Amino acid sequence: MTQEELQSLVEEISLVTFRRPFRHQAIFNGRLKTTGGRYHLTDHHLDFNPTLFAQVDADTIAGIIKHELCHYHLHLSGQGYRHQDAAFKQLLKKTGGLRYAPRVEAVGKGHTLDYRWLYRCQTCGQEYPRKRRLNTQRYRCSRCRGNLTFCGALDGK
Repeated sequence: MTQEELQSLVEEISLVTFRRPFRHQAIFNGRLKTTGGRYHLTDHHLDFNPTLFAQVDADTIAGIIKHELCHYHLHLSGQGYRHQDAAFKQLLKKTGGLRYAPRVEAVGKGHTLDYRWLYRCQTCGQEYPRKRRLNTQRYRCSRCRGNLTFCGALDGK
């Protein structure tokens, strides 16, 4: 999806769903990593996560756009635009916007979710998959404070 396609999609969803025009700019921001989008209070433009948009379907994209447009239209009309405000929750439910963005499978150096090492509590059996090795003399189980033991490398590496 290009910037122009994003802009026209946001304008279309705003007119159809909210019956109000979107008069500002919608852009992709590659620095967004954990969120689907962001509304800027100062200049009213919307940022969207291009990595997330490439991984999800059209319904999810529309839900993310509706979420940000809820912030946009409520702020411009002087109503409660924050996540905890009742007006925001009500408008989000009415329009069918997503409350939370789906989890993104990050691509690139240092952003893999693969674990290499496995540790287990000797007392309760709680497992701890880790990317890095850890000193079992220094760390304890978070559940029961038991001793941890190194179980070895996980498959796949």
